[in-house]
Amino acid sequence: MRIAILSDIHANREAFDAVLEAVRKRAPDQLVLLGDLVGYGPDPAYVIETAAGLVENGASCIMGNHDEAVGLVRTDMTENARFAIEWTRKHLAAAHLDFLARLPLSLRSEDRLFVHASAERPEKWLYIRDREAAERCLSSSDARFIFCGHTHVPAIYYALPASRPVHFSPLGNVAAPLSELRRHLIVVGAVGQPRDGNPAACFALLDTDRHEVTMVRVPYDHEETARKIGAAGLPAWLGMRLKIGR
Repeated sequence: MRIAILSDIHANREAFDAVLEAVRKRAPDQLVLLGDLVGYGPDPAYVIETAAGLVENGASCIMGNHDEAVGLVRTDMTENARFAIEWTRKHLAAAHLDFLARLPLSLRSEDRLFVHASAERPEKWLYIRDREAAERCLSSSDARFIFCGHTHVPAIYYALPASRPVHFSPLGNVAAPLSELRRHLIVVGAVGQPRDGNPAACFALLDTDRHEVTMVRVPYDHEETARKIGAAGLPAWLGMRLKIGR
C-alpha cells in the first residue's frame, strides 16, 4: 500500500494544487491530510473546499491548530499568525467553519496513527523538535508508525524498544528505509509553508510494501502566492518566508 500524507497547507492554493497534481501522478492507495488547512495564506475557502471534495472521495483529514483557531479566540499564537487567523475568519462562510470544527484530532488506521502535532495530548499542539519530544510522543501511543506535521520541517525518528529515538533528516525525493525492528515517528514537512530552507512544497509518500517513506518535494509558484498575500493585506513576512523556505 502507498499512502500520500500532506500537512500544513495553510491556505496556499498554488502549493496545494501542485502537490495534488504530483499525488495524482503517483496514484497512491490512500490520501491523508494532517491539518492546518488554513492560516497564513490567501486562499482559505479554496483549500477547505478542495479538501472537503477529497474527503468526499475517500481521503481522510484531521484538525490542525490553525483550523481550530478560526473558531476560537487564541492568545498563544504569534502576532502574524493571529492577524492571519482574524483575516481568515472574515473570509470563510459558515459551511467552511463547520467543516473545520468537525475534523477529528487524530486518526488510527491499523498500525498507523495520524495526528497534526503530537500523540502526547494532541489538543495541546505540542511540537516535535527534539528527541525528548519525540520520545514523549512515541510513549503516548502503541502505534508502530506515527505521522505528524506542525513543525514544517521533515524529520524521521527511529526508536528501538527501551531506547531513546534517533533523529534523521531525510533528503528530498530520496526514499528512507523503515526498519521492521523499530517504531517510527515521521514528521512530514509542510505543503504550504516549508521552513527547512527549501521553498518547494513537501509531502510524504509511505510505501508499506517496500518499507520506505519519501519526502517528495514539489516546486510551485511561490511568487504568485506571495503576491496574493500582499494584495490581501496580510503581513509581508508571510509572503517573504515562502520565497526563502523559512
